[in-house]
Amino acid sequence: MSVFFEDVRLGAQAEIGSHTFTADDIIRFASAWDPQPFHIDEAAAAESYFGGLIASGWHTASIAMRLWVDHLDAERAAAMPAPGERQPQPGPSPGFREMKWPRPVRAGDTLRYSNRVIDKVELQSRPRWGLVRRRFSGVNQRGDEAISFVGQAFTERRSSTR
Repeated sequence: MSVFFEDVRLGAQAEIGSHTFTADDIIRFASAWDPQPFHIDEAAAAESYFGGLIASGWHTASIAMRLWVDHLDAERAAAMPAPGERQPQPGPSPGFREMKWPRPVRAGDTLRYSNRVIDKVELQSRPRWGLVRRRFSGVNQRGDEAISFVGQAFTERRSSTR
């Protein structure tokens, strides 16, 4: 269920879903957003550093974001606040840190995405909000991490006044 800043626990983990990458999806995404030869052309990819077609790192990051939003939406839909109690409002993200793609993602790979709360910051400049940082990870079917980043989001405080 959605939680206020005060309820977020350091070390809390969430399994947010998995995604299998197909050659068609890799080419479609990259053709629109990252048209490098090793993402859009199987013959050119075979001659590249990677030796074959790979997903754009931005594709793997976009899937992580989609799965995270779906996870949060499902939590909000399942939450049953007590009468007179309100749900926290979602806040924006001020950006990402430490984006890494240590392993290529190939057609047929399935990434399992998860995150873990690594930091909470009380914001004096924005008393309605705290900042929560989570380390996101996408691990393939062989147990290799293919994507990692720290996501940040403003999280509403229970004690805030509107």
